[in-house]
Amino acid sequence: MKTPLPPLLLAVALFQPWISLATCMRQSRIDHLRKGSAEMFYHGYLNYMEHAFPEDELRPISCEPLTRNRSEPWNFGLNDVLGNYSLTLIDSLSTLAILASAPEDGTQIAGSVALRHFHKGVTELVRHYGDGRDGPSGEGLRARGFDLDSKVQVFETVIRGVGGLLSAHLFAIGQLPIRGYEPFPGGEWDTEDPFTTVPVRWAENMVYDGQLLRLAYDLAERLLPAFYTPSGIPYPRVNLRTGIPFYPNSPLHKLRGMDVPKETSNVCDTGSTGGAEDKPEITETCSAGAASLVLEFTTLSRLTGDNRFEQAAKRAFWSIWEKRSSLGLIGNGIDSEQGNWLSQVAGIGAGIDSFFEYALKTHVLLSGQDIPESEFHATPRPPPSRSVSREWLDPSELYIYSPLTSLQNSPEGFLEVWHQAHAAVKRHLYNNYHHPGRDYHHPSYMNVNIETGALAAYWIDSLGAFYPGLLAMAGELEEAVESNLLYTALWSRFSALPERWSLRDGNVEYDIGWWPGRPELIESNYHIYRATQDPWYLHVGEMVIKDIIKNCLTKCGWSGLKDVRTLEKSDRMESFFLGETTKYLYLLFDEDHPLNKLDSAFVFNTEGHPLILPPKRKRPTNPTATKRQSQETLQQAHVAPRKKTPGKRECPVPPQPKLLAGSATAERGDIYHAASQAGLQHTAAQPDRVIHTEDETGQVIMTPANTKEIFPWTLPRGFFPANGTSQRLPDMRMTTLEFPASKEGGSALGDIFPPVNVERIPGSGIRVHTTDKLKLQLVMQPETETTDPVWRVFAVNGLPLGRDETAQLLLPQIIDYNVPLFNVIRNTKQIDITLHFERDAEGESGTRAIVSAYRAAVKNFKSQLTSVLQTFPSDSATPDMPTRWTETLEATTASGSGSGIKGLLTAKSLPVMGSVYMAGLGCSSVLPESVPAEHHVIVFRRGGCTFAEKLANIPPYMQTDEALKLVVVVDENMEDVAIRPHINEAQTLPDGTERKPPVPMILVRSDADSELYDKFQSVWRVTLAKKYYVESRGMRIENLYVVQ
Repeated sequence: MKTPLPPLLLAVALFQPWISLATCMRQSRIDHLRKGSAEMFYHGYLNYMEHAFPEDELRPISCEPLTRNRSEPWNFGLNDVLGNYSLTLIDSLSTLAILASAPEDGTQIAGSVALRHFHKGVTELVRHYGDGRDGPSGEGLRARGFDLDSKVQVFETVIRGVGGLLSAHLFAIGQLPIRGYEPFPGGEWDTEDPFTTVPVRWAENMVYDGQLLRLAYDLAERLLPAFYTPSGIPYPRVNLRTGIPFYPNSPLHKLRGMDVPKETSNVCDTGSTGGAEDKPEITETCSAGAASLVLEFTTLSRLTGDNRFEQAAKRAFWSIWEKRSSLGLIGNGIDSEQGNWLSQVAGIGAGIDSFFEYALKTHVLLSGQDIPESEFHATPRPPPSRSVSREWLDPSELYIYSPLTSLQNSPEGFLEVWHQAHAAVKRHLYNNYHHPGRDYHHPSYMNVNIETGALAAYWIDSLGAFYPGLLAMAGELEEAVESNLLYTALWSRFSALPERWSLRDGNVEYDIGWWPGRPELIESNYHIYRATQDPWYLHVGEMVIKDIIKNCLTKCGWSGLKDVRTLEKSDRMESFFLGETTKYLYLLFDEDHPLNKLDSAFVFNTEGHPLILPPKRKRPTNPTATKRQSQETLQQAHVAPRKKTPGKRECPVPPQPKLLAGSATAERGDIYHAASQAGLQHTAAQPDRVIHTEDETGQVIMTPANTKEIFPWTLPRGFFPANGTSQRLPDMRMTTLEFPASKEGGSALGDIFPPVNVERIPGSGIRVHTTDKLKLQLVMQPETETTDPVWRVFAVNGLPLGRDETAQLLLPQIIDYNVPLFNVIRNTKQIDITLHFERDAEGESGTRAIVSAYRAAVKNFKSQLTSVLQTFPSDSATPDMPTRWTETLEATTASGSGSGIKGLLTAKSLPVMGSVYMAGLGCSSVLPESVPAEHHVIVFRRGGCTFAEKLANIPPYMQTDEALKLVVVVDENMEDVAIRPHINEAQTLPDGTERKPPVPMILVRSDADSELYDKFQSVWRVTLAKKYYVESRGMRIENLYVVQ
C-alpha cells in the first residue's frame, strides 16, 4: 500500500493568495506554507516507516529499502553513511520533536500527532537496538546497541547517529522545548546515575528513562578507536563491532599488546576475500570530517560526565587548526597518521565547510559552561549503567604530557579561531569588488592554494551555500546577504542547486550536476531570515517548496535529482532530507515556534539536530579572569592574539527597506549582478511557473513568472518599482603585458617548449628569472575612499598569484628595458634596510649585543620545537639554530630640504655599514664627538623633540670610511597611519651653522615588534637597497616588485 500524497501539498503547488502591492507575505500564506512543509516531511517519513524501516534509507521510486552495498566496499558514498542502524529514523526524530509544537488544528499535522510519532519512533528504535543497558533489556531485535559489522565513516556517524540520538534525548527530557510537553513538572530530570533520567511514561506503554542517551553513548564508544592516531586527527573509518583492525599503524595495537594486523585486515566489512578489500586502508580524512565532532561529543560528555569524548573531539579540532598555513587557511584532505596535507586547496565547501561552523557554534554551545580540567585523569572503571562488555578506551592516554590548555577547552578559544579563520577566508577567498580576481559580476568564494592564496579552481559547490547562514549567526550580515544571492539565483535558474557550478564556464562543472536533497541553501535562508525578518527569504522558501514538489515528488517519498539540467530523478531519499531540509523549511514559516523564541545557547549541528548543554552545569563568567586566562594561554593554544582582526562582537541592526515593497534585499542595487553571474537569462521557459496575485476586489490574477530577471521566481512584482534599474555591472578592466623574445632569437623547439623563467618562492610570490616571452596579466583594482586605483598582477605566465603574493622582477633585467606601457620608476619615499645578525660559537651574539635579536631567534626556535613536540609520537629532527640570519625592514625616507636623502638615492652604490650607536631619544644633549667619527649608523628613538633637533645634536665629523653614513629613527608608537618625516629647513650643527653635506635620515616602524630598537644593538652589519616600482598607463602595479 502506498501512502497517498497529502492534499495540502497539491494546494501549495497550485494556490497562491497574494496582495498586489504587498509589503510582506500574508500570515495566511505563511501558515499555508508551514503546513505544506510539514506535509512534505510526513510524506517522506511515513513512507520510510512503511517501506524501508528498519533499514537505513528509502528508495522513493521503487518503494524499497536502501542498504549498505557489501559487494562493493569501495562505494564510500553509500557505505560511509549507511551503518545498518535505521539511519533515517534517527535523523528524523528531532524533526518530529519540532513538528510536535505545531498548532492543534485537528489535522494529521497537529502537534499532538507529531508527538505520538516521536514517541512511537523512539519505541521502535529501542525495540530494535535495546535500551543501552546490560541484561536482557539491552538486546534488541536487530542488535545489542550498535554491535553491527558495519565499517562506517566517523564523521557521518557522529553528526547523524550520535547527534540525532542526543537531540532527540534533549527533547524527550524537556531540555529542548516542545509546546505543551512538560515531562518533569517539578523540573528535576536527572538522577545520581547520569545515564538514567527520572522515568516518564509515554504512549505505546513506553517509559522513557534515558534510552536514547545510553544508545548515543554506546554508538560513540564504538568510534573511540579511530582517535588512536599519532597526530590526534581521527582515522576516517571504524567498524562498529571490531574497531580499527585495518589501520595497522595505530598506537592502539601496541598499547594493548595486540598483534599488529596486516594492512589487508578489512575483510570483516565485506565478508569477501578478494578485490578492493586487499588494498591498504585509506588514512586520508578531510578537515571537516576530523574537526566537526566537538558539538556532539561535548554534549555527550556533559550529559554523562564522561570526559573522553569531549577531549578527543577537541584535540582533533585543534590538531587541524595547528596545521593551518601561514595565510591562516586550512586544506581539504589530510593524512590522519602523519598530519600532512594531501590536498593543498582551501575553500568553504566540501571537505572543509563544517570546520568553520563548529568553530563558531562550539563557542555558542560552551558559553557560560564550566571548563573541564586540562590534566589527564585515567578512569579505572566504567560509570554506572554502562555496558562493560567492551574494553575501556581513552585516546587521551596518548597525550598524558600534553593535555589541552584551558583556552583550547574554552569558548573564547573557539571564537578566536572563528575570527581568524573567517578573516583569512574573506582576505584570500572572497572575490568581491575591492579585490577582483576575474571579471565576475558578483562576489563568490574561490578555491585557492593554502600556502600562496593563488586561485586553484573556478567552481563553487552546493555545500558552500551554508556559509552565508553562518555569517548571519556571526553578525556579518552584509557579507551574508551579498554572498547568498548567487546561490539563490542558481536555484531559481535550475530549480535546485547543482553540486558544482563553474564560474568560468557559467554552467555545471564537469557534469557534476546532481542535487540529492541538500539543505544548505534552505539552512542559510532560514538563518538570514531570523536575522533580518526580510520577507524576501519567505519567498525563497516558497520557491524551494514549489520546485521540490514539482521535480522530486514520488509515490513513496522524495527523490534527489541526478542532474539539475535534465531534472532526472534518483531513486534515493537521503536521510538529511527529513533531518534538515524539511526541518529548516518548517521553522522558516513558524515564527512562533519555541525554538525560534528560545533565549538559550543552543545550536544546530551540521546535520540540523538542535543541541544544548544542561543548565545544571552552568556558572557565571568572570570577564576579567577569562580575559587574563586567555592572554596567558593564547600561545599555548597556537592561536595568535588578534591585533585588529575583523569580527562582530554584537548583533548588527539589519538593513531596513526604503521603498514600500518591504524588502531590503529586493532593493539591493546588485541583485541583478547575481542574476547575471548565475546566467539567469539562460533559464529555460517553464510555463508552469505562474505567480498568483489578488486585486483590490480579491479576484485572483495569474501572471507568468519573470524567471529570466527576477529571483526568486516566486517574488511578486510589487517588490520592484516599475521603472527600477540596478547598478551597472562591474567593469573589471584588464590588460596583459607581453615581453618579446630575447635578441638571440628562438627556435622551433623553444616555441613548443618555452623556457622555465619563473619560480614560486614560498611565502613571497613568483620570482621572474628572465623576461624572455614573459606575460603579466593585470586587473585594475578600483578606487576606494582611501586608495587610488591601481593595477594588480593576478597571473605570471599563466600561474595565478594569491592576494598577498607578489611578482618579482630582477632590476638588471628591466632597468634599461623599453617595453610599451611598462615604466620602471625609482621609489624616493621608501628604502629597504636589512639587519644582519650573527651568533658566535658560545651561543652569544657578540659584545655589541644586548641579545634582543638573539632572543627573537630563540623564540622562533622554541616555536618550531613546540610544533614538533605537539605531535606524539614524532620522529622529527630538532631544528638547528641558525648561526646567521637577516631581517629586512621597509623604511620611510625623510622629505624636505633637511632630509639629506638625495645623495643616498642617487648614489651608484650604497654603503655597507657595520658599527651602530644607540642614541636613545637624542634630545637632551650633544652626542660625543667620537660617535659620528667612529660609527656608521646612529639610531634614535622617535619622540621627545623634533627630527631636526635630533640631527642638530650630532657633532661635526670628517667624511671617512669609518664615519657616519646614516641616521635611523625607530618609531615604536605602533600607530595605524604611517608617517614620513619632514624636515623643511637645512640641517644644522650644534652651533647652529649649516651641515654640509647633510646626513641622510630614514624612519622604521616597529609595528607589533616592541624590541625593534634593541635589535639594532645586536647587528653586525647594516645594508640598504633602493626600491623601484612599475607603472602602466599612469597607474602603479601594486604587487609587482623590483628586486636588486
